Amino acid sequence: MATAEAEVIGLCSGMAGAGVGVGAAAAGPAMDEAEAAGPAMDEAGATGPAINEAGTAGPAMAEAGAAGPVVAEAVPPPPPLPGLQLVRQGAEACVYRGLFLGRAAVAKLRIPKRYRHPALEERLSRRRTAQEARSLLRCRRAGISAPVVYFVDYVTNSIYLEDIVDSITVQDHINSLQQSGNDTSSLLILAEKMGELLARMHDEDLIHGDLTTSNILLRPPTEKLDLVLIDFGLSFVSGLPEDKGVDLYVLEKAFLSTHPDTEAMFKILLKTYAATSKKSGPVIKKLDEVRLRGRKRSMIG
Repeated sequence: MATAEAEVIGLCSGMAGAGVGVGAAAAGPAMDEAEAAGPAMDEAGATGPAINEAGTAGPAMAEAGAAGPVVAEAVPPPPPLPGLQLVRQGAEACVYRGLFLGRAAVAKLRIPKRYRHPALEERLSRRRTAQEARSLLRCRRAGISAPVVYFVDYVTNSIYLEDIVDSITVQDHINSLQQSGNDTSSLLILAEKMGELLARMHDEDLIHGDLTTSNILLRPPTEKLDLVLIDFGLSFVSGLPEDKGVDLYVLEKAFLSTHPDTEAMFKILLKTYAATSKKSGPVIKKLDEVRLRGRKRSMIG
């Protein structure tokens, strides 16, 4: 725990000395500027894992659609990293890979939402960037494998993280095994590891908010099944069984829609989760309730 904190503070000091990222704030104590350590709360009052980055803009988007075509979001300029390479550009952020003070790093830059009022957009982006860094640090302090936070820049609302070199996503690993035609019994062991990891995360009252097999990495060599949780952009802190149940439901829907014929694997995951977590009883009960609500929505349409 002390090592992780010292590493964050040391790297931030080093970057400040090097003059990189003017107006940036350190990922350690300075993160307390983002007031809420609980759910990433939108200014419109909505909370919880069902909210995505554009979740609060429902009416605003409808009005924009009625008024005319939606203006494309302005992509922020890339960060000044040596050996810069764009890894992925999504609706919410651009992810780059490069070197940060000589270390392999990933830079995640949030894309500003032009349909929001600038002051609201700045406040939301700042708060969610800080919450993502806090969630990563919370994981590491609890012994849960997650990337090291190198630096948080509140001017550009970007976060610089450890690059898990040569890792692959659990999604790619499962797909590769299924397509190869080889023995897939190792996937059941992987499911147990995933259940243990998520149980430990929920016991820390940390809600990921976007659990999918593409947001869990496997460190090399993959045979060791060393899992790493990533992408905490929608995360928040909550002890409610409802929030944890929804977190698992999101994973179940993403899991079964992405990976066919893996029902047995997810059952093993839930069984291990229930056996590992100290608070699993109410969570599993809520998961069943959320499943019923999901089925009703599907029937009604």
